[in-house]
Amino acid sequence: MLALSANDAKTQFGDMLMKVQRAPIQINKNGKPVAVVISVDEYQSIEALKLRLLQAKAVKAIEDINSGNTVDGEQFFSELESGQHD
Repeated sequence: MLALSANDAKTQFGDMLMKVQRAPIQINKNGKPVAVVISVDEYQSIEALKLRLLQAKAVKAIEDINSGNTVDGEQFFSELESGQHD
């Protein structure tokens, strides 16, 4: 992934906008990554993927509830707080 300093991103903004149409660009400030600039198409693809994942999880949750595959809420949160899990 191409990386630019925040100053370079500012001074080369138009060029950066053209480049993000092909690949994301990392923006660094004081040598540390602070942001990634992506195209609108890539952003929309990521958001659509997140929505499909959430929808699949909701379907699975409904199937689990309907089949009785549930856990006690208090036990779940107790195990979560203690760091225990199956």
